[in-house]
Amino acid sequence: MTGGPRIDHPVRTFGGRTIDFSRRIAVMAIVNRTPDSFYDRGATFALDAAVQAGRDAAAAGAEIIDVGGVPFAPGAPLPIDDEIARVVPVVEALAPYIAVSVDTFHPEVARAAIDAGASIVNDTTGLRDPRMADVVAAGDATVVIAHSLAAPRTQHPLPHYDDVIGDVAGFLESRRDLALERGVRPDRIILDPGHDLNKNTLHSLELTRRFGELTQLGGVLLAAVSNKDFIGESLDRERAERLSGSIAAAVYCAVQGARIIRAHNVRETVDALRMIEAIEGWREPAYLLHNTRPEGNS
Repeated sequence: MTGGPRIDHPVRTFGGRTIDFSRRIAVMAIVNRTPDSFYDRGATFALDAAVQAGRDAAAAGAEIIDVGGVPFAPGAPLPIDDEIARVVPVVEALAPYIAVSVDTFHPEVARAAIDAGASIVNDTTGLRDPRMADVVAAGDATVVIAHSLAAPRTQHPLPHYDDVIGDVAGFLESRRDLALERGVRPDRIILDPGHDLNKNTLHSLELTRRFGELTQLGGVLLAAVSNKDFIGESLDRERAERLSGSIAAAVYCAVQGARIIRAHNVRETVDALRMIEAIEGWREPAYLLHNTRPEGNS
């Protein structure tokens, strides 16, 4: 990481908790309060299970919990009141202890979550509804702007890019400009290139391979690669067998400048990122014993 990525406003505050992204790589843990999430298939749909999953993720080293009530994948729309009823109780339970993000594309849900204590809105549609920027600005929250092409919960057939990195970077830059125009502070914006979101496996592999080019946008970059289909298709692995591939992709992105990794498998991802921090000299080892005493060493 010679020279390091360009990170404008590296010191960020979420829910009263400060992270210096010039020396840290944070894990955003995924908690889905849905019966049909692509990975856990409803394992954390019950309120108690969702709250416990968030607490377990915090104990494992996550610094942000991302709570979602509706999958990105195509499907029937969920009434906004139902989505609010899914996510707000989880936000209320976790926000006193850890920074909480809400994964939504509805401004009304974002507003209710911010009122309940969420400090981040993760919009996988990249501010398709510009009112989302107004809600984020009014709540002095942070927004994750992700690249995607389709209308919410619809299929985008055979996505094509002339240059996937150039196209994604242009989209993210334009949507960041929109957020700034609507009053979102520059230190309240995170950019996500959207692995697998309206992209095929070759697109997502190229995004990963050239992730470092996105650091020219400045700011904090998020990589959401955990257990995604591009990993399964690359390795011929089902969802339950993608941990190693997910860690490899996360580390590859982090070495190129990703500063937030969104993950299902928190403990393993935290360990991988802390190892990067230790190698870079940003984090002291947990202890020193090997070859530090005159006897008993090898």
